[in-house]
Amino acid sequence: MFEAPSEEIFEEMKQIAIEIWQTYDNTHWYVTEKLEIINSLNNVWDNAMVFYRMFDTPNQNKFLNTINNTEVYKYLKDNQ
Repeated sequence: MFEAPSEEIFEEMKQIAIEIWQTYDNTHWYVTEKLEIINSLNNVWDNAMVFYRMFDTPNQNKFLNTINNTEVYKYLKDNQ
């Protein structure tokens, strides 16, 4: 069963997802749509995992390599 992470973990995961999406071209509003999804999520149940799961494998690896907090990494590994 998934549990919501601490607010600190949730916010770091949210920020990482935003940073990755902002590196992409937004010509067709795809990035805007993804950012709207990210910003609409609250820290309940496993919503933080959406920030990670919304990416393909190369971007999930980028996500993992961007983590600064070991608790975020532990949360991801415990909830995959």
